[in-house]
Amino acid sequence: MTVTKSTPEVIPPTATAPVQSGEQEFDWRQCWYPVTFVRDFPKDRPYSFSLYDEPLVLFRNQDGKLGCLRDRCPHRAAKLSDGQIIDGKIECLYHGWQFGAEGECLHIPQLPLDAKIPVLACVKSFKVVEKQGIVWIWAGEAETADEELIATLADLDKPGFVGSDNVSELPYDQSYFIENVLDPAHLNISHEGSQGKRENAQPLEMKVLNSSLAGFQGRFRETRQANQPWRKIDFVAPNLVLFSFSIEQKGLCFGLALYSMPLGKGRCRVLTRSYRNFFTWKIQLTPRWVIHLGQSRILEEDLPLLVGQQEQIEKLGQEIKSLYLPLNSSDAFVLEYRKWLDKYGYNLPVYQGYATSKSADNHEKSDRPPVSMARFELHTKICSSCSGAYRTSIRVKQTLLGLAIALTAVAIITEGWASKIAVSAAILAVILAVVAQKVKTKFERSYTRN
Repeated sequence: MTVTKSTPEVIPPTATAPVQSGEQEFDWRQCWYPVTFVRDFPKDRPYSFSLYDEPLVLFRNQDGKLGCLRDRCPHRAAKLSDGQIIDGKIECLYHGWQFGAEGECLHIPQLPLDAKIPVLACVKSFKVVEKQGIVWIWAGEAETADEELIATLADLDKPGFVGSDNVSELPYDQSYFIENVLDPAHLNISHEGSQGKRENAQPLEMKVLNSSLAGFQGRFRETRQANQPWRKIDFVAPNLVLFSFSIEQKGLCFGLALYSMPLGKGRCRVLTRSYRNFFTWKIQLTPRWVIHLGQSRILEEDLPLLVGQQEQIEKLGQEIKSLYLPLNSSDAFVLEYRKWLDKYGYNLPVYQGYATSKSADNHEKSDRPPVSMARFELHTKICSSCSGAYRTSIRVKQTLLGLAIALTAVAIITEGWASKIAVSAAILAVILAVVAQKVKTKFERSYTRN
């Protein structure tokens, strides 16, 4: 069915009131959170991150088992992530206290040999598992963890599917990221030249099929031409937005999973996983860091827009329903998500619904350090592929410059053809060094439209 309207239909500014005591609420502790891809997890050092501003640290013990602990030594509150891994134990670099994967204290150098380790010398631990190439933590008590609740992708376990993974951090709240990716209407404008074309911007037919505590499902399609195929979109609370599109007659399927994790106020981490069962050779043959350069640009095209959006809303201090003018033909999923937060998210540490919100009392904007919008900070340093390529580009540049200097010296002390060849080789080395510098810069600076 083609939707044609002479004037856009504005969604009325009504919203679900916040849940009252006794009604259904979303328990953010009874959830799995995606920390990083296994391939991006360092093998020989602690890995620090946070969940709703609670500092946490990951490491592997001698058996390769992952441990997740609160990032605070019980001795003098130093950060364990500043320490090191010794024989599979994480050691606090302040006084050398060592802890196991379950948070148990295994060694205190300052204790006499015959003294027992104090019972309170332990660290809060969290359940952590690896599934489908992602490291997941359970935010609640370990005994309540249910691995069946992990939001895995069934298609990835089928033969013939190939995926591409990317991890980035973004300097705005998780809710703004989820709102952004639930908004297919912005692609042809914000991502013109990378994902869309301005002339293709048009009304969309959007339908929310069902909604519950677990999230909601929807579908959408373009309306400019009749009988356009539907594309599916799912929000799986609290972390996943999943796009899927298939051509059943040909057996072709594409999916884009966008996992997000609330690091804290004004910060979130995004794990992007695209997968398909056609043209798989292109993904398999293209270096991962090359794919990431294009994917990073897409995130960065929205970056200043979303940072500015959050700053405006925080500055005005008003409900979103008084600031937004949503349209049925573009904003149905955005509105559904914000209303989902109104209805179920009251117990989240921080959220911004359509008519309600909750701020983190001890994390006011003025107390937060300035956020970086540089690609190196947001992506390169936490991606094993891009950080490796970045280090290689530095070494290549330095080697080429050294070679150019040596060849220039050879040209000076030689004559004839030998001198000419040395000069030509030195010039080539300088040109290649410039290319290496440009590649290096790609890993440092974010994309800008100017």
